[in-house]
Amino acid sequence: MKKSTFRGVAILIFVLVTIVFLIPNIMQQVSPGSTKYLPDFWGNKKLKLGLDLRGGMQILLDVDTSKLPDKEKDQAVKSAIEVIRNRIDQFGVQEPSIQRIGTNRIMVQLPGLKEINRAKDLIGKTALLEFKLVAEGTQAKDVVNAMDVYLSKNIDRYRYLNKYNDKTNNEEKKTGNAATDILKTTKTAADTNRVVLDSLLAADSGHIFSNLVGSGKDTMTIAYEDANLLQTLVQDSLFKQAVPSGFQIAIGKEDKNDPRADRDVYVLYSNAEVTGKYLSNAQTKIGSGYDPKTANKPYISFKFNREGARKFDRLTGDNIKKRLAIVLDGIVYVAPVIQDRISRGEGQITGNFTMEECNDLVIVLRAGNLPAPVSVAEERTVGSTLGTDSIKSGALATGMALVFIIVFMLLYYGLSGLLADFGLIINIGFILAMMSLFQATLTLPGIAGIILTFGMAVDANVLIFERIREELKAGKTVRSAVEAGFHRATVTIWDSNLTTLIAAAVLYQFGTGPIRGFAVTLSIGILGSMFCAIVIVKGIFDNFVTKNNPDKLSV
Repeated sequence: MKKSTFRGVAILIFVLVTIVFLIPNIMQQVSPGSTKYLPDFWGNKKLKLGLDLRGGMQILLDVDTSKLPDKEKDQAVKSAIEVIRNRIDQFGVQEPSIQRIGTNRIMVQLPGLKEINRAKDLIGKTALLEFKLVAEGTQAKDVVNAMDVYLSKNIDRYRYLNKYNDKTNNEEKKTGNAATDILKTTKTAADTNRVVLDSLLAADSGHIFSNLVGSGKDTMTIAYEDANLLQTLVQDSLFKQAVPSGFQIAIGKEDKNDPRADRDVYVLYSNAEVTGKYLSNAQTKIGSGYDPKTANKPYISFKFNREGARKFDRLTGDNIKKRLAIVLDGIVYVAPVIQDRISRGEGQITGNFTMEECNDLVIVLRAGNLPAPVSVAEERTVGSTLGTDSIKSGALATGMALVFIIVFMLLYYGLSGLLADFGLIINIGFILAMMSLFQATLTLPGIAGIILTFGMAVDANVLIFERIREELKAGKTVRSAVEAGFHRATVTIWDSNLTTLIAAAVLYQFGTGPIRGFAVTLSIGILGSMFCAIVIVKGIFDNFVTKNNPDKLSV
């Protein structure tokens, strides 16, 4: 097969691929949603706009692997990426970008996202689901008393409690009851049926949590204004070490319908009988019937796998008439009494949820637990208006650069410049088609890479045309000058573009999202420009210019 035939086939494939993968983008612009009529493998190949063009949120996450063995750290970050990806996919964000940065950081970009806070909470939620038995009667009281003793001896370690204690003491002094137990002296006739327990957390002088009372023999509550203080305390590492072995103190879920309501406080057995790792499914449901806990309210229905169902069957069968707490991330959502053995491996989580809360918890439970704690190191939000302005600015800059280059090539190289402009237009289409094919994301730096490609594309033609001019001045015929011009300039073109490709590869390897976008568009543009300059423009010269062996050449 002749060389010209190979070149013709290559040009045909190049042009067809460009047209095929530009069609979904053109259809989307002309009629949004029209790509649904195309096959999925084709209709889904559309150019994606990055965060800076569509608006949305970018979060840089730190994965805390400090407590993991060295051999598990790398896998922990990889697992965290997969868990976050699963959560975002179920959240419904289109075209997210999730990539690892360095050793223990993850960059998450969510273009077009509007529910910023909800997504941020969803990404970072630990979602540790545990089923723990509630300590009863004297056991719970012994734990409370032990912590009373611990705090009375170590109150100086907890300055925030000292301040609160001082405040309580001052109030007591004002009423003349500095040495009186508030819980026992404020009891009224209305309280005669309530069992008033000793203060859960008591210091040498006065009660820190004076609103902590017993409501029945195993349930304690704390006033809403003290709830955050108690939550801080039970998460303190020294405090947790001081809690009697085998037990823990946990706080109940806030009532969304009445945020100022008292919250339950529980003494739990620290051993988790069953955990969320055994879940096979979770879903949001709306309750029916007359049960006030679920009637016309959203709740979470869950199901265990075979091993989890076996464990749950044994747990419920061995502890009938005892309370079982469902704990999520250290918060007790509900603590029902086990009435009978549950052998089907199914259950419910209720607790005055909103539909949004239910859906988010279901997403987290389905996606699994993060293998290590995750914290937000950096957060950036781009408004949709700013994204629209960026698109307009980028389009204007691209258009102006293209017009200036086309006009320059026409004025300076005449008909040859027109051929170079034709190759440039094809190259632009090729860049967009390849980015659509690989579903790359177009960002502002990516637009800058495309504009830079314009210069690189015509630079190859400039080298060729200047070499042709030199050959013509040396007295060669048009055909000989064109052949020599393309042949001798090709080596220089390869050298200059190869070094640029190496630089782009380095940028892609070590850069972050926007820099990678620049590297991708630049690389695709360089490869396309080389093909257009060396193959397509050369083919046009051979078939329409030198084939007729003209006496003059407009170059």
